[in-house]
Amino acid sequence: MRRTLLVVAIVILGAWGGAPASTQSEDERYVRETDPLVLKNLEHWQDIKFGLLMHWGPYSQWGVVESWSICAEDEGWCKRSQADYIEYKRRYEGLKQTFNPVNFDPQKWAAAARDAGMKYVVFTTKHHDGFSMFDSKYTDYKVTAPDCPFSSNPKANIAKEIFDAFRQQGMLVGAYFSKPDWHNENYWWPNFATPDRNVNYDPLKYPERWKAYTDFTHNQVLELMSDYGKVDILWLDGGWVRKRPKDEIAQDYARLVRESPSGFIKSRVVEQDIRMDDLVAKVRQKQPGLIVVDRAVYGKNQNYLTPENRVPDKALPYPWESCIISGGGWSFTPTAKYMSARDGVHLLVNIVAKGGNLLLNVAPGPDGTWQQGAYDLLKQMGAWLKVNGEAIYNSRAIAPYADGKVRMTAQKDGSIYFIYLADAGETIMPATIRVTTKRPAAGARVTLVGGGTTALDWKAEGSGFVVNVPAELRAKAPSQYAWAIKVSALQ
Repeated sequence: MRRTLLVVAIVILGAWGGAPASTQSEDERYVRETDPLVLKNLEHWQDIKFGLLMHWGPYSQWGVVESWSICAEDEGWCKRSQADYIEYKRRYEGLKQTFNPVNFDPQKWAAAARDAGMKYVVFTTKHHDGFSMFDSKYTDYKVTAPDCPFSSNPKANIAKEIFDAFRQQGMLVGAYFSKPDWHNENYWWPNFATPDRNVNYDPLKYPERWKAYTDFTHNQVLELMSDYGKVDILWLDGGWVRKRPKDEIAQDYARLVRESPSGFIKSRVVEQDIRMDDLVAKVRQKQPGLIVVDRAVYGKNQNYLTPENRVPDKALPYPWESCIISGGGWSFTPTAKYMSARDGVHLLVNIVAKGGNLLLNVAPGPDGTWQQGAYDLLKQMGAWLKVNGEAIYNSRAIAPYADGKVRMTAQKDGSIYFIYLADAGETIMPATIRVTTKRPAAGARVTLVGGGTTALDWKAEGSGFVVNVPAELRAKAPSQYAWAIKVSALQ
């Protein structure tokens, strides 16, 4: 992960899964899956809406950005603590020898995530720096290596412990894995300098070295798919590691020149064919129906898209999830300030109303604990979802998604939810809620979610309707931050 945003086409979806293919102006770069079991699992994934992302590694000891400080091209936004790069990288990699998160308690995390209403987890088994948070037999740069003090702990195989704990809570399990590995000598070859994030030699000139790296990557991923129980999502990062047709390389280079100020090229465009089709075939033999997310690489191996730290303006015509920082950065920040519960609830509602999922990042600290701010945020979001979950889970987008302060979701039974987002400081429900773009069908039942079975009075107004909220319901609102009106059927 990093600050770079994934740019995707913004296209309006029709109600319940999108407009008919003949009328869609879908971004043709997205390739729809054909495997029936993957499609079934992807549909279920779209139902569950809310997940947890965790970035964690030895870098948490310094409270620095994960991996990127050892990448020369990004020195500007994650400045190193010393000018000597070689010494800095040596010290950074030496963090392995002091990483000892003795308070690591994945069951506590899993319980908090469950109570928050989260339904899946994605954990960083390996970030770009190459440190494996699992017991890989293909590297010594790992949490279970003898020179890592945590290796003697019964919970030393961190990825396994996390996956097991979250599965026990009934949650789907996702393995984040970085395709680039800046520690591996077959990616950053010591024979050459490392000018940027890319492999630092030409794989076409040194095919045997690149094959060794590709085999290493496949072997590590297959370990995760073989030895860690059922895995539901393979979440691959490092989209610059991919196969590129020659004409695409030329086009990307021209784009970089065009978009870079004064002709400065931020990152080289390098052919890095890691044989993704072969890898996906192999992992699905181990994990049938596995959802694969080859981030930022358009094609059949990106089953859903992942806008980073942003919410698209409108719904997208394919499965997607916004991965968002809850507080501080992706990795542990000692002074992290977490988003408010109101902002968290509104973020979830805005994403779900557009048909997406929210993957909310929490970064564990060097001792293996979460900050209290993370627990507080998740607890309050969970309290809201306990009341209003029927407006969120299993829903799909319905145009126009938003109507002033109201967001809309649709359920399979034809019911529609209108979720009123309260302003900051707005703690009492309004006496009337107005919708201008939709109207209940004649005889439709209109109720307040969490407010009992009492039908609310409503009247048509223009192309929409106005709902009256009785004083007794306003005085005892069932939740904070947002209130959902359920309409059994639309006109």
